[in-house]
Amino acid sequence: MSATVMDGTALAAKVKEQVRAQVETMERKPGLAVILVGDNPASRVYVNGKKRDCAQCGIYSEEYALPEETSQEQLLGLIDELNRREDIDGILCQLPLPKHLDEEAALLAIRPDKDVDCFHPYNVGRLMIGAPGFRPCTPAGVMRMLEEYHIDPAGKHCVIVGRSNIVGKPQAMLMLQKNATVTICHTKTKDLKAECLRSDILVAAAGRTGLITADMVPEGAVVIDVAMNRNAAGKLCGDVDFAPAAEKASFITPVPGGVGPMTRAMLMENTLLASRNHGKA
Repeated sequence: MSATVMDGTALAAKVKEQVRAQVETMERKPGLAVILVGDNPASRVYVNGKKRDCAQCGIYSEEYALPEETSQEQLLGLIDELNRREDIDGILCQLPLPKHLDEEAALLAIRPDKDVDCFHPYNVGRLMIGAPGFRPCTPAGVMRMLEEYHIDPAGKHCVIVGRSNIVGKPQAMLMLQKNATVTICHTKTKDLKAECLRSDILVAAAGRTGLITADMVPEGAVVIDVAMNRNAAGKLCGDVDFAPAAEKASFITPVPGGVGPMTRAMLMENTLLASRNHGKA
């Protein structure tokens, strides 16, 4: 078997075009503010990508590039100012922050109705109980990819390798909402291979290059690689040993070009949702 490679780049372009078409009909455009503290090169790449996405979708965006030595008081003051602005519907504080800053305090300071990353406990709680609202961008992107490729999680066994608050835990909730049976594993799971071999849908999100080898992939499984790692040669890769795994899987996502572009596309959807919730039309 040779897997169908799931094209996240093409699907992200489709999603962003759908957002753009809706924004084009609006008299008051959605607004997104992105806060970047310090000069983390990876964060700069992500922020630049988000700015391009906003431009493509017709979403108004502002960037606040703050120096490394920014104080907690200054950061919280900026967030408070953005919370009060009616033209800003979403606020994104790019992580990681410099070590002297309290990330939790910064994320808690963002108004839940502007928390387009879905990090605030209020929005996480709504996700947990299945209430309408924002969905974390990466897990939401995974679900959209499954939908696009007509893969229904209902009744399937989904094994998620990774337990982060950003991907693993919310991914489990979204799979449960689609009636999958979910097992959450991690790097401390006693027999990770045995657990993976029970999967119909295998989501790798541990952040360890080569963690998922081909002998851990069941024949015909759907393999979703969420991780973004660098191998010894500096090449971007995921957790899954892609080429051998693709010979056993029915569907598989590449890295790059898989879930990554969808994460940014779902941010655009969340920003549009926030603006609708704020009465913009």
